[in-house]
Amino acid sequence: MTSTAVPLRGRARARPGAGVPRALYVPAALAFALLVLPVLALVWRVDPAAFLDAVTSRSSRLALGLSLRTSLTATAICLLVGVPLASVLARATGRWAALARACVVLPLVLPPTVGGIALLYLLGRQGLVGQWLDAGLGIRIPFTTTAVVISQVFVALPFLVLATEGAMRTTGTRYERVAATLGASRWTAFRRVTLPLVMPGLLSGTVLCFARALGEFGATALFAGNAEGVTRTMPLAIYTAFNGSGVTQDTAVALSIVLVAVGIAILALARGWRPGATAPGGTVLR
Repeated sequence: MTSTAVPLRGRARARPGAGVPRALYVPAALAFALLVLPVLALVWRVDPAAFLDAVTSRSSRLALGLSLRTSLTATAICLLVGVPLASVLARATGRWAALARACVVLPLVLPPTVGGIALLYLLGRQGLVGQWLDAGLGIRIPFTTTAVVISQVFVALPFLVLATEGAMRTTGTRYERVAATLGASRWTAFRRVTLPLVMPGLLSGTVLCFARALGEFGATALFAGNAEGVTRTMPLAIYTAFNGSGVTQDTAVALSIVLVAVGIAILALARGWRPGATAPGGTVLR
């Protein structure tokens, strides 16, 4: 029986019905071209002689520095508030939990400009909260660097929450219950058991959160404005260049290439954590 089992499995793998139908390769190739060709066209447009000067110009350096600082700050804030939110959502059940998850996903489906308007009506001088901050404390948030960070948090937080919540749901609560039977408190179990188990998903969510914050444009433009050195991030510098103000189109193309390179590196880093994810006992999760 052993000698016949192997050939049967080999024949099963070689059956014509297995694998992707050949008819799907043409639309798949078209879809791939639609995604890749615009990026290749952008690379083709780069003038190598002017690239370095464009990237190192004063306006480019200001935009790059501001984008990196605000994106890192926004990512840190997302970690501080997003991991607790993901933990609550992962363990919550019922109608209200479903409504809360829908609210978390909402910034992903809203047009970015709608997010900017919503932030203005919340934190603007006449906003729901902003009027009290202005009148009582003299704090004005719109059109400041703080507004850039808030905009980035608003659009990037769902990426971190969804990735971390999904990882927590996958691991379940079995190991937390075992830790509780051994005398661990809830906080100890969360810190020593839950977080290490979900670390691959948390790291993936973190790099995706940073990538989204780095590329944020619409909400920032409406809520924070476009002041050089204060609120003009890389996406806004690119937009400004193609409107013929402040910087040249060579700078816009150069900054676009930098954003593409950073995006590819971030996605590669995020994907790199998945194959290395391991379950307790050393089992590799594929």
